[in-house]
Amino acid sequence: MTDEEVKHNLTRKGHPKALYMLFMVEMWERFNYYGMRALLVLFMISSVLNFSKATSSKIYGMFTALVYLTPVLGGYLADRFIGKRHSITIGAILMAAGQFVLASYEIINPVLALATGLTLIIIGNGFFKPNISTIVGELYEPNDPRRDSGFTIFYMGINLGAFFAPFICGFLGEASSAAEAYKWKYGFMAAGTGMIIGLVWYLVSQNKYLGHIGLKPVTKSGDIDDETEKARAAEANKPLTQDEWDKIKAIFTFVFFAIFFFAFFEQAGSSLNIFAAEKTNLHPVLPFIGEITLKASYFQAVNPIFVLLFAPLFAKLWVRLGTKDPSIPAKFGWGLFLQGVGFLAVVIGASLYTSSGPVSAIWLVLTYMFCTMGELCLSPVGLSMVSKLAPVKFMSLFMGVWLTASFFGNLLAGWLASYYEAWSLTTLFSVPAIMSMLFGVIMWVMAGKVKYWMHGVK
Repeated sequence: MTDEEVKHNLTRKGHPKALYMLFMVEMWERFNYYGMRALLVLFMISSVLNFSKATSSKIYGMFTALVYLTPVLGGYLADRFIGKRHSITIGAILMAAGQFVLASYEIINPVLALATGLTLIIIGNGFFKPNISTIVGELYEPNDPRRDSGFTIFYMGINLGAFFAPFICGFLGEASSAAEAYKWKYGFMAAGTGMIIGLVWYLVSQNKYLGHIGLKPVTKSGDIDDETEKARAAEANKPLTQDEWDKIKAIFTFVFFAIFFFAFFEQAGSSLNIFAAEKTNLHPVLPFIGEITLKASYFQAVNPIFVLLFAPLFAKLWVRLGTKDPSIPAKFGWGLFLQGVGFLAVVIGASLYTSSGPVSAIWLVLTYMFCTMGELCLSPVGLSMVSKLAPVKFMSLFMGVWLTASFFGNLLAGWLASYYEAWSLTTLFSVPAIMSMLFGVIMWVMAGKVKYWMHGVK
């Protein structure tokens, strides 16, 4: 199948069938990642490692930061030497191996298992993450109005995996006492198994659905007998124009604001996860059901649930608005502002805990709901933005640059969460509430200048 046939082989929803193949691969990769992430901080403060909350938060922040730094190198190697498709395979193998190494803490030293497992996941993600997102962008022509919608659908795959992962990995792996320390390994093994399923699906279906897309490095694709790839290779050897440099300025502006979004959004796996474990009523009484028992890790599924509910609505909204569709800077502003509103909810919950003890789960649910709406205005739009603005010859590299927003954001997230015990909870959660709304307003003010740098890209 040629690249043009891939792009015109559509489903009833008007998107390339390859989009849904990649949707499934990404779903299992995110199951792998978010299943482990739901357990990581809780595992480190358990009797297996017995790390303090501050130390665990810093390690968590450093790990999740490096997960988003290595895509810069992975994107560059894919563009220049390996090719996107082969990079995805390498990344999936390394990430699966990392999960099984994490699960080996009873066989080897637990600290060594932790360090080695996380290192493999970090490197594997560097190969996987930028390249699968870039291939999604290559399924569409430049300025195709379906692109933002396509990335939002792809984003649903991310969150479908993230939804199931905390329930399955949390149920199997989260220990409720020191005597159950053996349980954590089953959660990590489940996460690794999910990645293997995704890898097998990818290897079996890639040739059928992707044609030549992503098969060769960009600058070496001229030996493929396909006009689209030849044109792409020729474009890659041209010097950058002034318009392209302006578009790069726009990319870096979006990256700067995204850093602060992710710094606060990534409290989910650290400070908000601990808040769920220690400050939230995990034995609520529900009407007509009675008392139920929750695990803290289950709350990591709330954000994906809302993504799955809201993403189709947002995808339809961007298409139906047509010429009235908000600009990318405007969407970024809304993303930041809505996240700030979400953190106001947990500020209220923290205040109630101070006066009356464990609080209703509704405060965390509201936080995740508004943060999710903000996420859908920013994160999938950011992926689409890079695929539209980045120069062809540096496409995967700049997808990696976009992901560095999460690198710096997660570093800040780990630093902020490390003050969980040093600051009052209302202070801790007021910082992201106020700063998110402030940065949202600043983004709106700057929208005109950023749109000028984009030179008509929408």
